[in-house]
Parts: sequence; structure tokens; C-alpha cells
Amino acid sequence: MRFSGKVALITGSAMGIGKEIVRRLANEGANVVLFDVSDKVFETAEEIKKLGVEALAFKGDVTNKQDIEKAVSETVEKFGKIDILVNNAGIYPFKPFLELSEEEWDKVMNVNVKGTFYFTKAVAPVMVKNKYGRIINITSIATIVGFPALTHYCASKAAIVGFTRALALELAPYNITVNAVAPGPIETPGTKTARDAIEQIVKAIPIGRMGLPSDVAATVAFLASDEASFITGAVIVVDGGYTAQ
Repeated sequence: MRFSGKVALITGSAMGIGKEIVRRLANEGANVVLFDVSDKVFETAEEIKKLGVEALAFKGDVTNKQDIEKAVSETVEKFGKIDILVNNAGIYPFKPFLELSEEEWDKVMNVNVKGTFYFTKAVAPVMVKNKYGRIINITSIATIVGFPALTHYCASKAAIVGFTRALALELAPYNITVNAVAPGPIETPGTKTARDAIEQIVKAIPIGRMGLPSDVAATVAFLASDEASFITGAVIVVDGGYTAQ
């Protein structure tokens, strides 16, 4: 129960990797706050409550400052603090660069980069006041290797790495660590429908399997724990060796 008494806020937490992160932290005792644009966020919160912790759910957009301020203020009103922030929300619409519009570029940047900025900007003062915090940003191996039709996504995730490293320096004096997790190919409900593609991807992964949401969640939990108190400004790759080749 590493997180007993701790409060964790996770964005993009209605399903997939975000939901697994919520489940992992809750299983270790954290009270959790879920924020997602999908109505499923309320259903997920009810599931999490069965683990014996408190779970608040907010339907909102990470690009909307009013939605964020409401979630953060109500969380602080209820719990008095936010110990852990996981900026997980992100989108990755495939679109060849030569067909990519400015509006499509801006949408990815707004959700992936500005969303991370907005939430961190709202939560960091709470952590500074309490002289404690763990901020974990979900980036991608797309910061290490390129992927066709994802120039906007690759650029956005690279921005998050730079943001993570610089912010780690600014917040270190307040006992706040800032780190990032860079997942490789992860098996989710959406990828399970593309068996042929998965088989090809697995051939390129030295460990010989797709990653699981639980692999990412375990890494996030480590960085959120006091066991990682001397780690900040780091980017931990979780990809089964994909980028080590």
C-alpha cells in the first residue's frame, strides 16, 4: 500500500492505459481522481470504488481551462491536496504530412502539449504549497524513432520530453519530481482487432510480445512512489527493447 493516504489525479483515465494506471494506484491505496472527455469516466470511477478507495470522476476537456480548474478546485476542496498528477490524455490521428492541415496539427498540439501544460499549471501550485508532488507525463517512443503519418504526434510527444526535463529543474526545490514514461507498442482493445499488424510489430520487439497497459502502469506507480524520490527529469522507455536495436 505505497499510496495509502495519497491523492492521484489521472487524465485520459476512462479506458486503456489511463484506466490501468488508475487501477494500479488505487490497488496500492491511493484515492483517485479521473478526468476524461468520455462519459465512461463515471463508469470507471464506480469500478474503482469497489477497490475500497475514494474515486472522483470529472468529464472534461484537457484543452478547456475551466474544466481543469473545476476538477482541481473540487479535488482540493475534498482532499486538501493532490500528491500525484499523471498527464496521460493524448490523441494520435494518422494523417500523412502532405495532407495534414493546420487545424489538424493544432488539435494534436492542443490536446497533447497544451493539455499537459494546463493541468500541470493548475496542479503544481497545490504541490508547491504542500512541499510534495509527483508529476508523470506520458510521452512515447515516437520521441526516439519516427512514424509515418504521425509527424504532428511525434512533435507533440517530443515537446513533452523537453517540458518534463525543464520543469523537473524548477520544481526540485519543492520536493516535487517530474518524470516521463515513453511506451512502445501497447496492446489495447483497439489494437486487438488488427491481428496481422500486431504480428508484424511483435516480430520487431526483442522481448517477443506487445506491451500491456499494466507494463506502463507499473512504471508510473514506481515513479509516483517514494522509492523514486531521487529520480527527476528522467524519461523511462517501456518498449520491450524496440528502440534499443
